[in-house]
Amino acid sequence: MPFIPKPVTMPPPLSALTTRSLRHDELSFPYPDAPAPAEWVALAEDVRWIRMPLPFALNHINLWLLRGDAGWTVVDTGINTDKTRKAWQVLLETHAPIEQIVITHYHPDHFGQAGWFVGTRDVPMLMTEAEYLTAHALFESTSGYDSDNLRPLYGAHGLDEERLDAVTTRPTSYRNVISPPPRTFRRIMHGDRLRLGLHEWEVIVGHGHAPEHASLYSRELGMLISGDMLLPKISTNVSVWSTQPDGDPVAQFLSSIRAYAGLPDDTLVLPSHGLPFRGIKARVRALEDHHAERLEELVAACSEPRTAAEIVPVLFRRELDVHQLFFAMGEAIAHLNYLFHRGRVRRTVGSDGAYRFHAPRP
Repeated sequence: MPFIPKPVTMPPPLSALTTRSLRHDELSFPYPDAPAPAEWVALAEDVRWIRMPLPFALNHINLWLLRGDAGWTVVDTGINTDKTRKAWQVLLETHAPIEQIVITHYHPDHFGQAGWFVGTRDVPMLMTEAEYLTAHALFESTSGYDSDNLRPLYGAHGLDEERLDAVTTRPTSYRNVISPPPRTFRRIMHGDRLRLGLHEWEVIVGHGHAPEHASLYSRELGMLISGDMLLPKISTNVSVWSTQPDGDPVAQFLSSIRAYAGLPDDTLVLPSHGLPFRGIKARVRALEDHHAERLEELVAACSEPRTAAEIVPVLFRRELDVHQLFFAMGEAIAHLNYLFHRGRVRRTVGSDGAYRFHAPRP
């Protein structure tokens, strides 16, 4: 059948969830018109870009379809909402059969419809093991992935009772925004070379944003499906979660993105949010500079002992809703942990039982 892209319309502007927008004037955006739900843009004869809505300030996610001899590979699935499901049903009228699905990581905007695809189409799901197991732990609220474990973490970092109640009872909890997860999967690992569609794609695993995030690189096509690890205008959320309260995800993230800087600079990066772009080395450099700047701001802010809750306004200079506050607290703790592990701030426990971080005077 002929590969003719449908007309597209622009969605609402991208709204940064995690941090202020970063400089991106060294990037180029060869596809400035994003597809509306249930439509697509052809990036190559056998690579299609689709976009689904999200009910958050970050109002969309990009998903990818790869055509092969036996059918289509779906890379990420969107959140589990009626709007997403209806858009997929329209798309599948012209993109069938589905051969397999690949999930970059467990977050609901990527994994939300995975159970629906596997259950209704009997197709395999490819995913790293840590992401698969984390999805199940969150869905079942086991292994420390529950609000009862989150509450003491955020409380220990200074969040007041009213906001603790709001964050731990928010209706967008994981179980409410994914379909029941598949009970089997095909494991993919860093360095694997997968035949997805008509081309070979190499798995590049990154850390910090998620436990074992899988990006996909096709040397033949000159394309990187970056998931959330490389976004063109915002820095992805890098948070400490309740299962690893002393974790250092900022260090993991910065180490991971350096691998992308080794790819050819004309690589077309296909991110989960924002527009496809070129300029991968400049983007990695901008993200490194951004985190360095924010860390210096936090050191200055900790001239007096501060909790993570008190630091949130330094990182996020706007009013936050409950959904955003959930991520903002995790990110504030992550950046303070990074400084603490390197001896740039000290951590003490106050009379109220909350951690406070204090930069030693020179």
